[in-house]
Amino acid sequence: MTAVSEPVKRVLLAKPRGYCAGVDRAVVAVEKALELYGPPVYVRKEIVHNRHVVESLRERGVIFVEETSEVPEGELVVFSAHGVSPAVRAEAEERKLRTIDATCPLVTKVHKEVNRFAREDYDILLIGHEGHEEVEGTAGEAPTHVQLVDTAEDAAKVEVRDPSKVVWLSQTTLSVDETMERVDQLKGRFPNLADPPSDDICYATSNRQTAVKAMAPECDLVLVVGSKNSSNSQRLVEVAKQAGARDAHLIDFAREVDEKWLEGVTTVGVTSGASVPDVLVMDLLAWLSERGWGEVQEVTTANEKIAFALPRELRSV
Repeated sequence: MTAVSEPVKRVLLAKPRGYCAGVDRAVVAVEKALELYGPPVYVRKEIVHNRHVVESLRERGVIFVEETSEVPEGELVVFSAHGVSPAVRAEAEERKLRTIDATCPLVTKVHKEVNRFAREDYDILLIGHEGHEEVEGTAGEAPTHVQLVDTAEDAAKVEVRDPSKVVWLSQTTLSVDETMERVDQLKGRFPNLADPPSDDICYATSNRQTAVKAMAPECDLVLVVGSKNSSNSQRLVEVAKQAGARDAHLIDFAREVDEKWLEGVTTVGVTSGASVPDVLVMDLLAWLSERGWGEVQEVTTANEKIAFALPRELRSV
């Protein structure tokens, strides 16, 4: 009798994963502000949606606030990568706050599209998740022209003034497939619905989803490193399941993996959201290695070379 060999336990590691150019720029902006001005540096909302990053910065003297009104007059405040509305900027000016704008340039691009279409008096259907900071900032550019479309129900109910002057835009961190589903639904109701002048979903979001789709069919389990409030990380879990992974979970740290998830698992897929430092992924690989998943194969679907200049307030210093 020949012995049945144990299936080889392995990890498929998605590339690209982790930090995108916008997150890198935002985190470096806060670190540089700390260096130049010393603590405290105030940040409106979380600079990026990642627990580890926020805690590390908090330890170094960053104070995270929900609203600009919580920042003492005359102090320095950084606007997060997700962007803010003109009303927030106006409030900061009123309170004589010094500001550093760490809004991701790809979010700024969507804000400019909103302004352009509002000037031309279009109805703007913004596909995005209700309550997400990015959506609040984008809609705040032209609140009388923008309507949020989150669910299929929203798409079925939304009304416009003139069906020949309507355009869709989207939050940058959505699932590509789900967004196009919404767009098809809206086009069924408004055949003249205009597309954004260029793709709103950010390159990093779609690249990370493509990498997960490539490895998911071979995975018994996909672990996505990312925080619960990170939209793009949540989407990676959904995309993994839709693309054929037997199971997928979102975790902030390796210690959050439930060992039960590993029962009967041969291939584990690993990736991370766009606001996750790679040190957390390395910790997870070490944790898996200790439990027998030592063989790591990288699945590469794109090589990212994009970088953004620092906010102008930090460039001349």
